[in-house]
Amino acid sequence: MPLPEQFRCWLVEKTPDGVVSSSITERKTAELPTGDVTVRVAWSSLNYKDALAATGHPGVARTFPHVPGIDAAGVVAESTSPEFPVGTEVIATGHELGTERWGGWAEFIRVPSAWLVKRPAGLTLEEAMTIGTAGFTAAQSVQALIHAGVTPERGPILVTGATGGVGSMAVQLLAQLGYTVTAVSGKPDRVEWLQQLGAKAVIDRETFLQVPNRPLLSATWAGGVDTVGGTMLATLLRSVSHRGCVAACGLVGGADFSLTVYPFILRGITLAGIDSAWCPEPERAEIWNRLATDWKPTHLADSQTVISLDQVRPAVEQILKGQLAGRTVVCIG
Repeated sequence: MPLPEQFRCWLVEKTPDGVVSSSITERKTAELPTGDVTVRVAWSSLNYKDALAATGHPGVARTFPHVPGIDAAGVVAESTSPEFPVGTEVIATGHELGTERWGGWAEFIRVPSAWLVKRPAGLTLEEAMTIGTAGFTAAQSVQALIHAGVTPERGPILVTGATGGVGSMAVQLLAQLGYTVTAVSGKPDRVEWLQQLGAKAVIDRETFLQVPNRPLLSATWAGGVDTVGGTMLATLLRSVSHRGCVAACGLVGGADFSLTVYPFILRGITLAGIDSAWCPEPERAEIWNRLATDWKPTHLADSQTVISLDQVRPAVEQILKGQLAGRTVVCIG
């Protein structure tokens, strides 16, 4: 079936004098970027990076007009790739999708075939977007802890920003794998929910940050997953026990942090940076297969809020204010 001449999308535009606006509109299919596979999108998701793109943040949306959406899942509609024939159900996350290239908040995306992963049998397209970049990042973070030798027997794991997409997924994955998880959150109304996801304890964000200004704190955590950055990351690193590991994947709390080298040279801890956008393809496929099998989150339905493309605007405002919890999935098709 030939592609339609136009497709519906969320479009962000910027005038020459810097005024940003966004709306749901239709664009010509011929405007889609180059690539050997065109996907009819069924589901996307809302990530913090998408909200920045939707408001024209220059560090995310580089050129205009722009379509946000760093996640997409759907069915191949047109292809010159033998690996992804028409009708194949696929997942697209990371790379330049939704940043340098028009993303998943649209009825169609066109991407290089190397950016795609075939939908694993253990996931529906909707489940894949409930996981999305957030769950994929959480899985990479857990994998980093495992590679550093941080086993459940070593002690508790701290997850910061635990009500967010990455944090809530990390809580689930770690708990399923037998770790004792403590969550840090600034949302007191979400304590019970975090416990349902697997957290054994929940610490208030401000309480966690109210610590002495010393190079090292009490060795409390065997490891951690930090989705916040800034002072939160520095505080966590100062309180990790000998040979522990912290996986860092966020900066909503700041890109800079103040720290001495003592946690690294006296306790031998590892700071593992998590880069989900350009994860090598073999590892990307392996992680998605694990997320569809033994690592599949058991609380996916409890983690998601489903909205339509028409409901994206208020959700963008909420996530920028830190008012959303879990994963927001966008129904496109």
